[in-house]
Amino acid sequence: MGLVAWVLFLAAIPLANWMIGHVGTVCVPRGPCLVPVAPGLMAPSGVMTVGIALVLRDMVQRCLGAGYSVVAILTGAALSVLVAPAALAFASASAFLLSEGADFAVYSPLQRRHLTAAVLASAALGILVDSVVFLHLAFGSLAFLPGQVVGKMWSVAVSLPLIRLMRRVVPA
Repeated sequence: MGLVAWVLFLAAIPLANWMIGHVGTVCVPRGPCLVPVAPGLMAPSGVMTVGIALVLRDMVQRCLGAGYSVVAILTGAALSVLVAPAALAFASASAFLLSEGADFAVYSPLQRRHLTAAVLASAALGILVDSVVFLHLAFGSLAFLPGQVVGKMWSVAVSLPLIRLMRRVVPA
């Protein structure tokens, strides 16, 4: 389970960066492709993949350990460069490193006592950090912030069954 989470985590970040420029219901000229995440809210299309990445990183740490998690964070940031223009890759890698670091800092002390709470709390902080840093660096605007947060929270909510499975398969 840990190796599967590792591979999916490493694939999620380049996929999110590729989606921003290629997948969406609306593509803004010289801007992101957008998807609806709630009535009246749009977000760059990579939003769903990034939300899932936050949970996958927690799974990597739970199954393989903190060291593997840190290596996965650094590798994921480096992979961003392969699929996105330089400015977008820099924004993505910066946001990714900071948000995954925040996720790691919150998840680590909580996960042994309350796994689901640890995942939700760490993802909430990671989502906020990732969204603010990425939107500011990539587009110079926080206009899509509400959509980014909502879209990523949907991804986390969808992953909750995986958290329950992880708690059964890999106890503290």
